[in-house]
Amino acid sequence: MNDLLTERLILHPLTIAEAERVAAGEAAPDDNWAADYPAEGERVGARMFVRGHAAVGGDTHPFGGYEIRRRSDGQAIGGIGFHGAPDADGSVSIGYGLAESARGQGYATEAVRGILAAAGGWGVTRLLGDTEHGNVPSQRVMLAAGMALTHEDAELKYYAATPA
Repeated sequence: MNDLLTERLILHPLTIAEAERVAAGEAAPDDNWAADYPAEGERVGARMFVRGHAAVGGDTHPFGGYEIRRRSDGQAIGGIGFHGAPDADGSVSIGYGLAESARGQGYATEAVRGILAAAGGWGVTRLLGDTEHGNVPSQRVMLAAGMALTHEDAELKYYAATPA
């Protein structure tokens, strides 16, 4: 699968070997990682991707994990990925995270928009996301990316968007 490109980012589909390194937090000599990447959220996402790959016995892309890299220098600054394949109705959930050094620059919003733009071509009818009530930055990311708040419960706020 090819990289997805946005204005400033490369959304690179992780290979299993890359995901295993992210999960372990151990870069190979040729990995170009920000000093504070991967954070715990990216390690958890990479482990989910590796488990999902093993469960289906093969490549899960396009519904796998992606490393968020800056186009300007190729440096990995975060991750974004699907929590599995779409359900029977075409709905699928995503998660994302950035290294702290990359936050506040619009990269997460741009990555979500990039996934949203590609998802319609993959048969997705509804892209879903959620976040804790106190995670206001993530709420802003989803709203800025075109997702709408659909409901909330005691723990989470839920968002959805229809791919173009």
